[in-house]
Amino acid sequence: MHPIIIGIAGGSASGKSSIAKRLKNHFEETQNVVIIRMDDYYRDQTDVPMEVRIGTNYDHPFAFDMDLLVADITALKNGQAIQKPVYDFMNHTRSTYHEDIAPSDVIVIEGLMTLDNEALREMLDIKVFVDTAADVRFIRRLKRDVNQRGREMEHVIDQYVTTVRVMHDQFVEPSKRHADIIIPEGAHNAVAIDLLTTKIGSIITSSVV
Repeated sequence: MHPIIIGIAGGSASGKSSIAKRLKNHFEETQNVVIIRMDDYYRDQTDVPMEVRIGTNYDHPFAFDMDLLVADITALKNGQAIQKPVYDFMNHTRSTYHEDIAPSDVIVIEGLMTLDNEALREMLDIKVFVDTAADVRFIRRLKRDVNQRGREMEHVIDQYVTTVRVMHDQFVEPSKRHADIIIPEGAHNAVAIDLLTTKIGSIITSSVV
């Protein structure tokens, strides 16, 4: 039986990770669930000077190594283990470490461009878009980047104005049309989460029968 593959897209800090964790917590007692973060598939910049790395536009599709991500998901789908990269946001490049990921019953992929890439999109059994207001996303991103990624507040604000907002309107928001389920306000929307878990549960049941 092939795993169930769920894609969760949405703007930066929209609540994608929270929903992915909710799904893992809900199903992990009966299913093996793994979360694949697209953020770990940003391209390696080891050979790029730090002053150039700092200016990386992380919100453009070209920032991601989509070929590697699609190859890894294909391997997991075929029952093969992978060595998932880990991204180092403090140094703006791929870490020297990796995570060993075993095949699982449920694979949850979450990230900005989960629904933008056609090859990845065609592998998804359920396509989810998290639709959270821009001001809420900005505040969450500001707190995250300053507290968890060591960014300066002015840098985060400038990045949001010059690239994040523009890239969201150009790439992320249009990908919403590919979604099977749109969840307003992320994990706080209990009704939408219940509907999503019920749908996933029905797919699991039909796959077993």
